[in-house]
Amino acid sequence: MRTASDNLQLVAERLRESIEVKRAILANDDLLELIYEAALSCVRALESGGKIILFGNGGSAADAQHIAAELVGRYLRDRRALAAIALTTNASTLTAIANDYTYDEVFSRQIEAIGCKGDLAIGISTSGNSRNVIRALVAARKKGLITVGMTGGGGGKLRQEADFCLCIPSEHTPRIQEAHIAVGHILCEIIEEHFSHERNIS
Repeated sequence: MRTASDNLQLVAERLRESIEVKRAILANDDLLELIYEAALSCVRALESGGKIILFGNGGSAADAQHIAAELVGRYLRDRRALAAIALTTNASTLTAIANDYTYDEVFSRQIEAIGCKGDLAIGISTSGNSRNVIRALVAARKKGLITVGMTGGGGGKLRQEADFCLCIPSEHTPRIQEAHIAVGHILCEIIEEHFSHERNIS
C-alpha cells in the first residue's frame, strides 16, 4: 500500500511527465507548424460555410465533445456560434449502427450521412489505430473533407489518412490525452481569434 509520501511523489512525477511532453512539443517546430496549419484549415472550412466534425473513443470521445462545445458555445470570447459537432453524442445512432453493421462503422456511417465537401473532420485516437476513427477519416477523404488526426507515438495507421497529423511525442495514453486537449484549446483560440471581430452573437 502506498504511503502518503509515495503518493506525493507520484503526483510530482506525473506532473513532470506531463510537462516534459509539452516541452517536447515546443521543441518540435514541424509539429507547431502543423497545429497552426490545422487551425487555419478549420478557419477556412468555417468561413466557407462548412462545419467541423469530431470523433473518437473513450477519453478521445470526451475530447471531441469538449472541443465541439467550445466552438458552438465560446472558448474565451463572445462571437457568433461556430458549426461543430461531435459524432459521439447520439446514443441511438451509435447503437443502431453498431448493432446493424459493426462498431467499426459508427463514425464513418455518420460521415457518409452528414459530411460535405468543405467540411473538416478531426479524428482523435491516442494509438492511431482505432479502426472506427480510421474508417471515418477514409470516408471523409472520399467525400472531399479536409482531415485532421490527433494521435500519439508514431501515429499508427491514422497518419496515412490525415492531411494534418498532430502526433504527440509520447507513448503513454494519459500524457497523450493531456496534450490533446491542450492542442484542442489552441485550435479553439486561433479559430475564435479569427471570428472575434464579428459582434453579431444573437
